[in-house]
Amino acid sequence: MTFHFNKKYFTLALLAFIAETLIALFVNDQIIRPFVGDVLVVALVYFFASIFLRFDRRKIAFGAFIFACVIEVLQYFDYVKLLGLESNRILSVMMGRTFEYTDFAAYFLGLLLILLFEKIFRQRIYD
Repeated sequence: MTFHFNKKYFTLALLAFIAETLIALFVNDQIIRPFVGDVLVVALVYFFASIFLRFDRRKIAFGAFIFACVIEVLQYFDYVKLLGLESNRILSVMMGRTFEYTDFAAYFLGLLLILLFEKIFRQRIYD
């Protein structure tokens, strides 16, 4: 594993972050915000890690999936409240406060989409 700065993954992470922010601020429905947002969060974590790590892409993808699942379990225990951050609206939204079993399916779909993305675009992304 080596560290580097990958401009293409930086651009992808930035686009995923902008999409997540727009969803959080302007979408209040039953599909895009709760499900697509969770699919995208796995991609965001993956792209962000890939900015700096030159490592097996599948392992980074699975790491992003596991990270999202751990956060979901922490939401079950209302970790934002346990950390005393419930009054900070921005952090509360960013960290997530609502546990849903279906989020695990969204995270898994995010993992599958990342693996598919890498298979299709592998040669175009690496520096």
